[in-house]
Amino acid sequence: MATHKTDALVIGAGPGGYVAAIRLGQLGVKTMLVEKEYYGGVCLNVGCIPSKALITAAKQVEKTRSAADIGIEVGEVKIDYAKTQKWKQGISDKLSGGVKFLLENNGVTILEGEAKFKTPNKVEVKTKDGVDTIETSHTIVATGSRSVEIPGFEYDGKLVLSSTHALSLSKIPKKLVVIGGGYIGLELGMMFQKLGTEVTVVEMMDQVLPGFDADVVKQLSRNLKKKKITVHLQTKALGYDKKKSGVAVRIEKNGKESTIEADHVLVTVGRRPNSENLGLEDIGVEVEKGFIQVNEKLQTNVPGVYAIGDVVGNPMLAHKASKEGEVAAEVIAGKSTVFDVRAIPAVVFTDPEIAEAGLSEAKAKEEGYDVEVGKYGFAAHGRAMTTRETDGFIKVIGDRKTHDLLGVTIIGPEASDLIAEAALALEMGASVEDIALTIHAHPTLGEAMMEASKSALGEAIHALNK
Repeated sequence: MATHKTDALVIGAGPGGYVAAIRLGQLGVKTMLVEKEYYGGVCLNVGCIPSKALITAAKQVEKTRSAADIGIEVGEVKIDYAKTQKWKQGISDKLSGGVKFLLENNGVTILEGEAKFKTPNKVEVKTKDGVDTIETSHTIVATGSRSVEIPGFEYDGKLVLSSTHALSLSKIPKKLVVIGGGYIGLELGMMFQKLGTEVTVVEMMDQVLPGFDADVVKQLSRNLKKKKITVHLQTKALGYDKKKSGVAVRIEKNGKESTIEADHVLVTVGRRPNSENLGLEDIGVEVEKGFIQVNEKLQTNVPGVYAIGDVVGNPMLAHKASKEGEVAAEVIAGKSTVFDVRAIPAVVFTDPEIAEAGLSEAKAKEEGYDVEVGKYGFAAHGRAMTTRETDGFIKVIGDRKTHDLLGVTIIGPEASDLIAEAALALEMGASVEDIALTIHAHPTLGEAMMEASKSALGEAIHALNK
């Protein structure tokens, strides 16, 4: 056993925790970080990064198979999935190693183990060698979240998979049932479909991507149908039976039961915060439904204890956690910083990609705005045609009275990158006119943002104005 004294302690090395620790180091605060498993957290090691690597590989397979459409003849496309997995893992390993390097070179002391509060200023860490004690003035809880299990579908990593399990499969399944039509299920389902898997999605709600823009859902639903992904809406997953070569998933719709046979069942019905077993209740930290309650400075109700990332609530996004990490670090260092943002962009890596920032059309109307909406499709967009990705559109939502930009919704090629312009515009308080008047390079996908803004003003050049 050893006792360590530090000015600040960060529990968790995910995209919130490691950013907080690095920022503390930059600000000259003596800092320790405790991590039990992954440098870079779930996102970097078994979530965001590896999933996007496999999604990219799957997209490459699909494009190669259709290369003859543009005069490029190739032979039979073969997938060495073991090699693909090795490539994917190499990316995560390199980035994880980079996180550790940055922590160490910013003066952060790392201790591997599991942390638990004994008092607000004393934390015990169970390591492989015993139990160490850390005495600290400030502690940031950045313990993230985990996949939700549902009754009858407890994860075993073989037949019943979480997203983490699915990303590490040694071979491509022939058939896959996905329970949950949210962004994780659709991202992975569409990825496996491109690799040759027969995919079935089971969703309890009356649409996939609950809560997303209706036009986006309509477009994506068409693409799911085009890719022959079967979607069962308003359907409940009851359980499964083991079969000789996989599972038979029992489902119920309109009171009628049926079964779907597959190699695996992937459960993606949400995530829950990792706030248990930290001793938070022992020191009086306020927790509601698993989420740690914080103010705009990321402070809990207990002096000296902070929390950031998934464990403090939605949206559960890595970039939101990173920003919160910076804020908490600067508050600890004595700066007058608060978490005050106008827009947190959200991205879904389906096909097409989906991205949104600010208010959706429906939300803006709910909040009482008289909205002006401009919509520009990629179907006849020059750059989209040259990349063979013409599905989707950009929708710009503004205030009709002031022309203030309220939000942007995108479904289409490179939506994940295009949304950055919208987020910047919203953060700077730009108007729809500001985007419309900005010269965008030609031929680029970014021109569609300009055209959608012009459409909102009734000034579109390359589309009919309503």
